[in-house]
Amino acid sequence: MPGATDPPAKRPLRLSIVMPCYNERATIEEILARVQATPYEKEIIVVDDGSTDGTREILRRLEPQYGLKLVFHEQNRGKGGALRSGFAAATGDVVLIQDADLEYDPGDYAALIKPIEDGKADVVFGSRFLGGTHRCHLFWHYVGNRFLTLVSNVVTNLNLTDMETCYKVFRADVAKRIDIESKRFGVEPELTAKVAKLKCRVYEVPISYYGRDYAHGKKIRPIDAFDALWAILKFNLLR
Repeated sequence: MPGATDPPAKRPLRLSIVMPCYNERATIEEILARVQATPYEKEIIVVDDGSTDGTREILRRLEPQYGLKLVFHEQNRGKGGALRSGFAAATGDVVLIQDADLEYDPGDYAALIKPIEDGKADVVFGSRFLGGTHRCHLFWHYVGNRFLTLVSNVVTNLNLTDMETCYKVFRADVAKRIDIESKRFGVEPELTAKVAKLKCRVYEVPISYYGRDYAHGKKIRPIDAFDALWAILKFNLLR
C-alpha cells in the first residue's frame, strides 16, 4: 500500500494514433489489428484519403470492433491533407503517426513514447538507420533519404538520421500548434522544419522497418524527392 507521502502515480498517456490511408485494402485490416493490440489507452483515427479499392468498406466494417474514429475525404488530398484532418481530430495526450501499410511496427510504440513519458522530449522521430531490424532493398531510396535528411539538418540545425520517417510522435500541445500546409510527402520536411522553429526538444529512437516495393503498393516516387527538397527550402528559409 502506498505511503501517505508517496507521490501520486502518473496517469498513463493516452495516444491519438493518426493513420492516413489511401487504397490499402491489402493491409488495412492487419495493421489495425496490430495497432489495437498495443497495450495503451488510445484512439485510432483513420483518415481515408479518397480510397477507391474497397478500403472504405473494410473500415466501416471494423469501426465498431475497434472503436475507430473515421474521417473520409471525398477527394484525395495527399498525406499532408490526411494528417491535417487527423491532427484536428486528435484528443489524446500524444499524437503518433502510423502508416496504413505494414512497413512500420506498432511494437515500437513503447520506445517511441518513452522520451515523452519521461519528460525529456516534446517530439520523437523513429529512425530506420539507428540499428533496428530493417529490410535491405531500394538502395537509391536510402541515398535519397539520407541526402534529404542532410539538407534538412543543415537548415534546421537538428542532427537527425531519418527526417523522412513515418514515425513522428508529438506531445498533443505541440501537434495542435502545427498548421500543416503540404499536400503530399513534403509534409515530412514541413513537420521537421516547424518543430525546429518551435524549439521543441526532439529525440530519435531506433525502430524496425519492413519496407515494401512498388509491386506491393509503395507509393512514394523519385519525383517526390524534389517536392521534399522544395519543402525543406520553403518551410525553413522562405517563412
